[in-house]
Amino acid sequence: MPSIDEIIKQADNPFDKYVTGNFCGEQLDQTPIVESIHQQELAKIAQVLDSVMKDHRPRTVMLAGDSGVGKSYFLKRLKQQFNNKAFLAYIAPWADSDYIWRHTLRYTVDSLMHVPENQQESQLLIMLKNISAFPEGNIGSRQQFIKKIRATYRSGIYKVKSFFGVLYDLNNPELNITAYDWLRGDDLDEEELNSLGVTSAIDSEDAAQNMMINLGIISPRPIVLCFDQLDSIPRLPNSDFLDIQALFKVNSSLHTSSRNFMAIVSIIMDTWKRNINVVQAADRASIDEEVRLKLISLDQAEELCASRLYPLHQQANPQPPSPIYPLTRQWLEEKIPQSKTTPRYALMEGRKLIEEYKESLAIASPKVTQPTLWSPKPAVEQDFQATTSLRPKPTVKPDFQADFQREQADFQREWDHEFQNNSQKITRIRHYDGPELIKMLQLALKTLGVKYIKPTLLSGSTFASCSFSYIQPDDRYWLGLVWVENQNMRSFFSLMSACDKAIQKNMSQPLYLIRNEGVGKPNTKGNQIYQRIFTGSPHVHIEPDMDSVWYLATYYNLVKKANSRELVVADKVLTLEYLEKLIRDSQILHNCPLLKKLGIAVLPVPQVSRRDDDEQNAEDQRDDIGQNVKDFVLDIVTNKHQLIGRNILIENACSQFPQVKSAEVEQLIQQLCQEKIVKIVNPKAPLEQQLICWVPDATGRV
Repeated sequence: MPSIDEIIKQADNPFDKYVTGNFCGEQLDQTPIVESIHQQELAKIAQVLDSVMKDHRPRTVMLAGDSGVGKSYFLKRLKQQFNNKAFLAYIAPWADSDYIWRHTLRYTVDSLMHVPENQQESQLLIMLKNISAFPEGNIGSRQQFIKKIRATYRSGIYKVKSFFGVLYDLNNPELNITAYDWLRGDDLDEEELNSLGVTSAIDSEDAAQNMMINLGIISPRPIVLCFDQLDSIPRLPNSDFLDIQALFKVNSSLHTSSRNFMAIVSIIMDTWKRNINVVQAADRASIDEEVRLKLISLDQAEELCASRLYPLHQQANPQPPSPIYPLTRQWLEEKIPQSKTTPRYALMEGRKLIEEYKESLAIASPKVTQPTLWSPKPAVEQDFQATTSLRPKPTVKPDFQADFQREQADFQREWDHEFQNNSQKITRIRHYDGPELIKMLQLALKTLGVKYIKPTLLSGSTFASCSFSYIQPDDRYWLGLVWVENQNMRSFFSLMSACDKAIQKNMSQPLYLIRNEGVGKPNTKGNQIYQRIFTGSPHVHIEPDMDSVWYLATYYNLVKKANSRELVVADKVLTLEYLEKLIRDSQILHNCPLLKKLGIAVLPVPQVSRRDDDEQNAEDQRDDIGQNVKDFVLDIVTNKHQLIGRNILIENACSQFPQVKSAEVEQLIQQLCQEKIVKIVNPKAPLEQQLICWVPDATGRV
């Protein structure tokens, strides 16, 4: 087995990952959990859950803490601990308070469709097979299922026949996707509704609330609703206060009219203090337990560092002299002089020290013969382990250009990671409802310089939250945008009628309809209005693609992280304003196809003669992917690690770009070696031991 130093040379920095956002569908990393961190707080919430399990009465926990104290990771620990005791749902910030019940239902059902760890079926199917009407899990035929379950739940079920019929269809391979869509509140077309034996969709706040109550009634376990990232919810009209009252109104309704629910409201302490008076006293009384996550101690910070280093230590022979090697207790005491800190701060400082240590190992390597190959920080010496925390720090002139380049590179990695997650999880545009899609688009336009935005273009209609108007920076007239992906043609007719009224009132010129779903047959009334409005200028129908949704969703997720003070780039916690600056500087949204079609963020395109055929397009796409992979590899070596194992580098690239094979990445590495941008430090070593490093020019630039 290799030594720990050889492993550190090869490996990714174990302190790189910070936990944020939606925990549903994600596996906990393999590092050991530090049980002592927030142990008492976890026990409090477990007691509340036990009470819900006993009497089925809903309860609410307020989970508060400072930024960086570990709220998101705490929710992931809850998911692991409650895996066999409850069904967990992650509720992201809602885009419009008028849709909060429908939003909650959508995210609840989406979460219930995830397969828990060590299970073969989704939470929803586990729920169905464990309800009291079917003690052995055998649900029988459709008729038997509906008859038996209706006999079990004789009252309190909303749309009883439709609801139980759709639950049964969740087990039918030919209908389960349609049944899932109906249950989450999608506005299905007539054919799909008929296939399920239902007459209408869940298209109102009352219907969504009643469906949530239905789920609580039939669930054999508590359903834990985790509301998170609340700094991104809508604000009250003409106010800086968050509309957090909308959430607590939902919470109070769950308390009075449902069963088997437990709500966890995760919020930054400062945010709660600023907005607490917005919540009515009667609704604040529905909070059963307040749990505040505190700073961690020096000993806990040491345990946290040890947990991150554990996977590397397990591979080493001989074993390192301490569980936190190459870190030291003295280093921790210097970095945490008050003996209290946040988990995020401990991880950020650990990441920086491991980065410096890898550089010190590279300097000491006899294989590196070029004297200008490395430009170590002044704090890095050969006696790194013994003196890191004790030696005086010399005054060094800041290298602003290097810091800027690292910030840009770190931000690109964060974007790529988020974009890759979205491209794997989001497989259709209807993953989001209309208000969320419009919210994403509004945020992108605002960031790219659109100053004048008026919400609810289609005011007075059910599609008000799916529309807005704006003025482009160089124009003097209002443009309207409507984005609705409902499948039901009766709803589509209502949409077209609302668009027609807006045009007649001259509310925008022109009007853009963004829609991927169909527009109906030529003989339908909705299609006839559509043809009259959107055939020819000035009004335009734009069909969005999945790439556009991934771009907008990626930026939206980063905005939510920034608002919640969870977005860390180059060891800085970014504000929303700084994130917007990075987006503009990087011009990353300029690649969004939908924004290009709207005339927003258009980059100049060189005039090149090209063959307009499938073969040329496929070749161009391969070239683009190849360049992206090459840029990713170069960024890892030049900005992130400067020394990394060859196999680890290939694994990272293949993980980031699943469509790329390892042999293709290997070929790109060879190209970079030939261009003398990187080099293999020990080319005669076995492949699994080879190291790749950066070869800067005389100025230190690539």
